[in-house]
Amino acid sequence: MKIHDLRPNPGAKHRKKRVGRGIAAGQGKTAGRGTKGQNARAGGGVRPYHEGGNLPLVRRLPTKRGFKPPFPKQFHEINLDQLAQRFQAGEEVTPETLVAKGLLRKVRYPIVILGRGDLDIALTVKVHRVSQGARAKIEAAGGQVEIIAWS
Repeated sequence: MKIHDLRPNPGAKHRKKRVGRGIAAGQGKTAGRGTKGQNARAGGGVRPYHEGGNLPLVRRLPTKRGFKPPFPKQFHEINLDQLAQRFQAGEEVTPETLVAKGLLRKVRYPIVILGRGDLDIALTVKVHRVSQGARAKIEAAGGQVEIIAWS
């Protein structure tokens, strides 16, 4: 293949529509712009904010301003009382065992263990994040906490 053999894929290139070239062309006279008005003029048109004299939506709703992060950090939240109900003493809590015990459907986000409830059995917990209160309760019950990396 040489450089002069390169061609765009079939259908990738379209001819520009020639407007305003007479009635035979099918797009003559007003050239698809309708009749008169701001949008029919050269350089015409309104900015997106414009609402024809109405107070614009962004000014009517002052509570809707601000920033919402497009990619917020999300976690699967599991509490200690849920672990106490599903696990026996000496078992290992991992993302796979949480799915197997029915606490999660699938591991989509990192898992965080929170401290609601009490834990009276020793568990080995291997998850992505553990709150300070949950860590203290797990270790007080004789268990261990290991943080695993989220990939």
